[in-house]
Amino acid sequence: MLKIQVGHSYFLRYDRKQWERGKPYPPLATIQIAALLRRMGHEPSLFDAMLADGVDDYAAALHDARPDLVVFYEDNFNFLTKMCLGRMREAACRMIGEARAAGARVIVAGSDASDHPEPFLAAGADVVLIGEGIAALTSLVERFERQPQASAQAWADGLPGVATMVDGKPHAVRMGPVPPDPRVVGQPAWDLLDIERYRTFWRQRHGYFSLNMAASRGCPFRCNWCAKPIWGNHYNQRPAEEVAAEMTYLKQAFAPDHIWMADDIFGFHVDWVDRLATLLHEANGSVPFTIQTRADLASERMVAALVKAGCAEAWIGAESGSQRVLDRMTKGTHVPDLIAARQRLGAAGIRVGFFIQLGYLGEELDDLLATRELVARAAPDDVGVSVSYPLPGTKFFEEVKAQLGAKTHWDDSADLAMMFRGAYDSEFYRRFRDLLHEQVNLQRGERDERAAAALRAGWDALIASERSHRSERPTLPRLAPQNVALPL
Repeated sequence: MLKIQVGHSYFLRYDRKQWERGKPYPPLATIQIAALLRRMGHEPSLFDAMLADGVDDYAAALHDARPDLVVFYEDNFNFLTKMCLGRMREAACRMIGEARAAGARVIVAGSDASDHPEPFLAAGADVVLIGEGIAALTSLVERFERQPQASAQAWADGLPGVATMVDGKPHAVRMGPVPPDPRVVGQPAWDLLDIERYRTFWRQRHGYFSLNMAASRGCPFRCNWCAKPIWGNHYNQRPAEEVAAEMTYLKQAFAPDHIWMADDIFGFHVDWVDRLATLLHEANGSVPFTIQTRADLASERMVAALVKAGCAEAWIGAESGSQRVLDRMTKGTHVPDLIAARQRLGAAGIRVGFFIQLGYLGEELDDLLATRELVARAAPDDVGVSVSYPLPGTKFFEEVKAQLGAKTHWDDSADLAMMFRGAYDSEFYRRFRDLLHEQVNLQRGERDERAAAALRAGWDALIASERSHRSERPTLPRLAPQNVALPL
């Protein structure tokens, strides 16, 4: 039996926007791995960076755990890990060095490490897992138990999907995205978390307590800006019985007021959602929950099943109000679908949020104003606005990578900096984002003529100044537009 410390490097305090937002969630993928290692017969401990004061907290956790092996396994369900935020990479590399100095062997896994294993290996990691890495991880643990003194190269010899240092240089054996591994089953190791610390934080900030779950892994859709270094386009849905049992357990053990379903796409099959609703009703296990979905999945039957299961809020990846931009993204959805889905969900009492993306290749002022029009017509309850972010491994990244200089990722999620030459500069998109938020706030509140006049003035001023914010040589899309949708 090995003593294995499992951890991650997402420190909420290092992301000022998310710290101010104040909605921390436990690292699901990390505690799933802890549960897997426990089933293998080992003794896992957890370093949870989410609510830690900073990376300085790690030394004490390392000393208390005294692990034989450290596994830094980033939370694949936290969408911010896809962005490879600079402060989190720095924290991870520092913790890797401390773990190695303490005599532990170190394995690292996550989106950033999959795309760029070099800095993690240089910091002292013995092995970096490429992708989800479950097969490689279990093999490495079994080998380490038999031969704890083996060199890193010998330890990983012959294993696909890993990166190691060979003759002082990083060497990766890539195998492409693979389906979610079937060995990740059952409930995560919830007992390793300091749940009361999360509860206290949530209640102080918001007056209620929220936890997270995931009913699936992966996403089958093919938006050409969305990086998928972990599962590619594979999608695996847990049995409805297993998901209902976990929600019932969380309700009985921790009494959350709300659950965030962290799936990229929740439900997908209406019969599955209907089955989940039935099981939750029978067990009295339903907790109001929030999901992420697509407009083309929000049929009348699906909405009815979601209501029955306890869905209180749905976030739709709207992205743009311009069909031209949606087609260039290969989003596979249509603007009228966005409006219809919002109305259908809202009529059923489900709160609706739109994710909006500004600055995509080829987007012009008319496209941006179409997005403003979408928000006005659909009147979502909330919006989340970002600019297009070039994620490694995407077609979008390939189109703009020649323009990426020293800044290849944001320091934190509030950065909102353009890293390629879009139609406008970063300041223009930041102001557009702020005005969209003001518009949504005005739409959902009581009529305020003074605020409405101020908003109109803000839009007029921004549009009047748009020429001064234009890029000299904006990048033009070179890929032919495609409209990709899967049969439902």
